[in-house]
Formats: sequence, structure tokens, C-alpha cells
Amino acid sequence: MDDGVGRVPEHGPEQDVVRVRRRAWVTGGGSGVGAACALVLATGGHEVVVSGRRADRLDAVVAAVRATGGAARALPLDVADPAAVAAAGAQLEEDSGVDVLVAAAGLNARRRHWDDLDLAALDGIISANLTGLAHTVAAVLPGMRQRGDGQVVVVSSRAAVVRSPGAGAAYRMSKTGAGQLVASLNDDLHAEGVRATHLCPGDIATSFVDARPVVPDEAARAVMLTPDDVARAVAFVVATPARVRVDELVISPSATP
Repeated sequence: MDDGVGRVPEHGPEQDVVRVRRRAWVTGGGSGVGAACALVLATGGHEVVVSGRRADRLDAVVAAVRATGGAARALPLDVADPAAVAAAGAQLEEDSGVDVLVAAAGLNARRRHWDDLDLAALDGIISANLTGLAHTVAAVLPGMRQRGDGQVVVVSSRAAVVRSPGAGAAYRMSKTGAGQLVASLNDDLHAEGVRATHLCPGDIATSFVDARPVVPDEAARAVMLTPDDVARAVAFVVATPARVRVDELVISPSATP
């Protein structure tokens, strides 16, 4: 029986060739963009492992995936905890490995500008958005390199490539660093079958924007991207043939100048 944990052989109706379903690990998978990515990847045939800090939200996403006939499991995790990330990666590698990593975990703070910057929050943002990202990638790379196949999709921000004063100092620093992390992966591993994408969405209508110094109203949110918009971009990247690498992809609300 498929409990959403192991890889399950699938048989086409007119053939006996066994196909192995690919596994995707989605961090930040309990809500917003991460949850939308889990659903769209499961619909495309991936087994999905969702990670985040809140087990109840992860369980809800797993239930939603399974309700559509997909395979999913929850793996509670704080990406800012290096030991926990390493343990999770080892557990997944022991259980057939990870083919696709979608790194959608992210953090920002209300006090984000230099006139009132919260330095403790700055450390937490860098830890979650950049250092934690690096540890998560490092946890899956050995298996990807051994198999000669793997995709890393980093859900970053338009703030990494376009001047975005409102994003705040720590967030801009972390997302710019994420872009360089992706570039270094492609520079170092292009001959080993590992591909990485720096996905840079503009404003997204999720609870994430509630942390802004001035919270957007309903009219402002109505013209933002939705989590599903970003998830469709992730699905496009993941579906590209192995000969194609999408180094960087910027998607913006059409109302953005």
C-alpha cells in the first residue's frame, strides 16, 4: 500500500515497464507558495514531502494532496536548525532520496529598515533565508550527484534582481545571496546532472505581506501574484527536459511598473 512515504512503481495500462515516481521536497510547505507548490507538483505525479515549523499546517497540506489522489507526507522542520536539516536530508536519502528540492521557506520582519532595524531579527532572516537554504541544499546534493540527476528551485524574490527599498535590508541581502547560491550550484555542478533555478516573484498575496511596516489593503493585494501563479512557474521549471536549465526566472504582477 502507498502511504506517501516510499517510491511506488507505476504501471501504464498498456505496458509492463515500471516507472518510478519522482520525489519533491518542499520547504516552507505549510502555507502560501510552498503549499501551492506541493499541490501542483503532486498533481504532476511527484511524491511530495512538505516541511515547515508548524505540524498542523503541514498535515493540512498533506490531507489536501491526498484528497486529490496524490502522495504526500509531512516532515516538520525549522530550516534555521542545521542539525535538523541534516537529519531530515539523511532520512530522505535513506528512503529513496530527493529528485527535486523546492526551497520556499522565507522570513522577514516589520522592523526592516536602518532607522529602526532589529538586529536579532536580521540574524534570523539571514539564518532562514540564506544559511538555512545552503544547509538544505547541501543535505540533498550528495544523493543528486550520485544519481546524476536533480533539480533545485529556490523561491527567492524580485527584490534580489530589482531595486526594492520596501523589502528591507536583511531580506534584500538574503535574497541577493540566494541568487549567488544558485549561480554557484550551476557553475560547480553543471556537468553532474544537477540544475538550479533562482525564481524571483514579485509581490504575492499571502500572509507574508502582513509583516510589512504598512500592511497592504485588499485593493493592493488584488493586483498581486497569487501562490498558484508562483506554483505554476515552479511546475514549468520542474517539467523542463534535462537538457534545459532555467538559471533565473522573474515573474511580476502585471500592474508592477
